[in-house]
Amino acid sequence: MRLDIGLIGATGIAERAIVGPASRRDDVHVLAVAASDPVRAREFAARNGIKRVHENYDALVRDPDINVVYVSLHNSAHHEWAVRAASQGKHVVVEKPLCLTTEEFASLESAASTHGVHVVEAIPTAGHPWQAAVREIVSAGEFGALQRIHTRIQFLPPTAGSYRTRPELGGGIFFDSASYWLQAVQSTIGLDGAIGTGESAFDGPNGTDTAFQAELNWKDGREATLDCSIGGKHIAEVEFLFTTASVRVRNLLRPVAAPLPLNLSIKGSKNEIRSFPPIAYYEAQLDRLFTVQDKPAERIALMAGIYATARGALVR
Repeated sequence: MRLDIGLIGATGIAERAIVGPASRRDDVHVLAVAASDPVRAREFAARNGIKRVHENYDALVRDPDINVVYVSLHNSAHHEWAVRAASQGKHVVVEKPLCLTTEEFASLESAASTHGVHVVEAIPTAGHPWQAAVREIVSAGEFGALQRIHTRIQFLPPTAGSYRTRPELGGGIFFDSASYWLQAVQSTIGLDGAIGTGESAFDGPNGTDTAFQAELNWKDGREATLDCSIGGKHIAEVEFLFTTASVRVRNLLRPVAAPLPLNLSIKGSKNEIRSFPPIAYYEAQLDRLFTVQDKPAERIALMAGIYATARGALVR
């Protein structure tokens, strides 16, 4: 199907994830944009060759010529506008995290089901060939049993006044990182039976989390951990620890739009590099829209529960 997209949010990620890739395709057309500031929306439209500017989000989701709405607002607004768009019969692509609580997900799922539309969480790292390669290593027992998965993510400090420094808007490092972590675990070993916990001092601006430790545990002894923080450089890596080897992928998420190669670094009885060709994440993400069977409910439930345990530990 041809995607006639309306953008809710005149943002940099909308330019990288949607506008840029769409300009190189015939099956995707960015039709309109709306922002909280109409002047900014008009400037964004002029800069990106978008012909239609709506004065508010509601007008955009009611536009009969749009069949897909892309939401890139602050995290706490994702749910509201995804539901509103779905209720107008639009397919919806939402920047991660899709929503913040299980209750939000339930109402979003209900709106999508009632109106027969898809709602997709935009995780550009999903579907990369390294995930299928690790999944095969696990299922084949190539290096023995998988014992632990450790993920480390570090992002640059947010700009002053960013929603990332405001907890009431869904700010903090965990909500910025959890979708990447949980999707990688889900894709390689699954999330069934996992129990999650989290810990943070919540000592960042306005009580946000600038460092967060999360853990998933299974009854068979496997565990998956996340250390995420705001720091001096960009880091995104996952290490799979098996009985006889470790398998690591570094630089799995870089804040650029260009095609990037990735490698699996294997250290065991012999060291080995398994390489994958360069992939443009956002181009690939457009290719996968509405075709990949996803299970966001598992990720949202674990994310919300982990965050709640960390907040609960803080107040006790």
